[in-house]
Amino acid sequence: MATQYFTATSLDGFIATEDDSLDWLFPLGDINDTGYPDFIARVGALAMGSATYEWMLRHGDTIAAQTGSPWPYTQPTWVFSTRTLPAIAGAAVSFVKGSVEPVHAAMRAAAGDRNIWIVGGGDLAGQFHDAGLLDEMLVQVGSVTLGSGKPLFPRRLTQPPLVLVSVRQVGAGFAELRYQMPARPGTDPA
Repeated sequence: MATQYFTATSLDGFIATEDDSLDWLFPLGDINDTGYPDFIARVGALAMGSATYEWMLRHGDTIAAQTGSPWPYTQPTWVFSTRTLPAIAGAAVSFVKGSVEPVHAAMRAAAGDRNIWIVGGGDLAGQFHDAGLLDEMLVQVGSVTLGSGKPLFPRRLTQPPLVLVSVRQVGAGFAELRYQMPARPGTDPA
């Protein structure tokens, strides 16, 4: 069981534009050609920030046309927000605020031996990292630049660096990179 941040980013390190648009992403390739289908099959619980959840709300019709439901996940999901957000009918969503540690414990219990997916955004993944709870980053780097936007991971990680585990080309639009988070000094890497 691992806690994983799986996302797509532009070549210059942005997961969305300033106004949370992902329009740059979809023309780059078919998600079914990426590692996503295998990845999601191993996920037992999800965490997402409010901007990601609100994107899902705004694009519910498109999601429903592609998946048959405005909420494409069967796994329980925790949405971190300081605001009151509308629920999606039939979605197993819990709205939470505050520290990620107690929520992570609930997510682990719900996920069992399956993985936890930090869907987005970058700051939420950073909070899991800051708490020592992030195990891996799986990043699909798209062949576009945005110039500005929502950063992939708004944290400085230099020493020790992330450990590159694998690289895979996906068509002409993506490189999939898998990184293991380095063990923190004074922690048990097992």
